[in-house]
Amino acid sequence: MNTEELKDIILLQREEMEEKFEKFKIIEREMGKSHLLRFLEHPNILAIIGVRRCGKSVFSWQLFSGKKFGYINFDDERLAEIKANDLNKVLQAFYEIYGTDIEYFVLDEPQNIEKWELFANRLRRTKKVIVTGSNSQLLSGELATALTGRYISFELFPFSFREFLEYRGVEVSTFQTTKNISQIKRSLAEYLKTGGLPETYLFGREMAFRIYSDIIEKDIIRRLRVRKRSALKELAKYLLTNSAKEITYRKLSHVFEIKDVHTVKNWIEGLENGYLFFIIERFSPKLKEQIIAPKKVYCIDNGIITSASFRLSENTGRLMENLVAIELLRRKSYWHRNWEIFYWKDHQGREVDFVVREDLKVKQLIQVTYASAKDEIEQREIKSLLKAVDVFKNSKPELVVVTWDFEGEEEVKGKRVKFVPLWRWLIGNR
Repeated sequence: MNTEELKDIILLQREEMEEKFEKFKIIEREMGKSHLLRFLEHPNILAIIGVRRCGKSVFSWQLFSGKKFGYINFDDERLAEIKANDLNKVLQAFYEIYGTDIEYFVLDEPQNIEKWELFANRLRRTKKVIVTGSNSQLLSGELATALTGRYISFELFPFSFREFLEYRGVEVSTFQTTKNISQIKRSLAEYLKTGGLPETYLFGREMAFRIYSDIIEKDIIRRLRVRKRSALKELAKYLLTNSAKEITYRKLSHVFEIKDVHTVKNWIEGLENGYLFFIIERFSPKLKEQIIAPKKVYCIDNGIITSASFRLSENTGRLMENLVAIELLRRKSYWHRNWEIFYWKDHQGREVDFVVREDLKVKQLIQVTYASAKDEIEQREIKSLLKAVDVFKNSKPELVVVTWDFEGEEEVKGKRVKFVPLWRWLIGNR
C-alpha cells in the first residue's frame, strides 16, 4: 500500500468522524478529560480499551479536541492488507497531510497488525499517542515488553445511566421534583433493557445483537482460532441467559460435552478479554477457596442480554443485578482503581450480591431486589446481609439494599440498613 492510498483513507476516515460529530448528538463522558490527559504530559501512551462500539473512538477525539492530531482506524476493510512495514508510510501520510509539527496521534484498533506496538513505542518517544482496542490482550505480551511500563490503560464502559439521561435530555439535579423523578423512572425502565451502547439509541436494539455477533466472530473465534464454533456460540448464549448466576467450568464442560475443562476456561477468558462478560469471584479469606468456588457471570451491557439471550429479558430482578454489577465495575475503572468487587455466600446458601472492598477493608455489602415496597423485600435478603456483616465486622461495612422503588432506612438487630431505589443509586454518590 502506497502513501497516496493511505492519505486517501485517512482523509475519508476523518470526514466520516467529523460527519458523526455534526450529525449525531455527542455528549461528554462522565469521568472527565483532565485526569486522563495528564497521563500524556510525559512520553506515555494512553490505551483506551473496552467493548466494541462503546464510544472509544469518539472519546479519543474528545480528548484531543482543539488540537491538531492524526487519526487512523485500522479496523477498516480498506486497511485489511496493511503490514508492519507499511506503518512508517502511515506516519509519512500524516506528515504530508498535517505537517511535520503534528504532536498528537490516535491509533484506533491496531491490534491485528503484527508488530504495531514497536511502531507505537517509537512514536510515543516524541509524540502524544492514544491507542484504542476492544480486547484486553491489547496490553499483554509484546506491547507490555515493548513499552516497559510507558503506558497507562483506561477501561471505557458503555453509557452509564447518568450519561443516558444526558443523552435523552433528562435533567439530573440535587433536588428532584416529582415531575423530574417520574421522567428519570421512565428513562430507567428503558435503560434497563436498552443498555448503554450508543448506537442502539440510533438504530434500535437489533444493533446490540450485531455488536454481540461481531464480538463473538471477530474478537473471540478469530482471535482464539476456535474450531468448535457452534459450541462456543452456544456457551456464549448460555452465559447471556444465565447472567447474574453462579457458574463452574466443570459443570459447563458437562453441559456442552467438552471433555477438557481447560477449553471451557480458555473460551470464557476469551469472552472476558473481549469485554463481553466479566466474572466476579466469591469472597473468601483463603485464596485457594476463592479460586475453586463457583463464580458469578455478568454481561457488559443489558441491551446485549435482552437482544441475544433466551428469555432473560423479562427477569427484571436479574437485569437489575446485572446493571448494578456493570456500574460497580465502571466506578472501579473511572474513580476507584483500588476497589475489589466480590460476592459472598456461606455454606448454608446465604448470599450477598456484592462485596465492595477497598484497601483490604470492606466498605459496602449490597443486595439487589426487584421490590417496590417494604413488604415485598424477602427476609432472606436482610438475614444474609446481617450474617455477612458479622463476617466482616472489623470493617463495619455500610449495608445497602438496592430496590426498584422503595426508599428508607431501618435498624435491624442493631445494624443500620439503607434501602435505595435503583435510579437514585445509579445517579448518586460514586
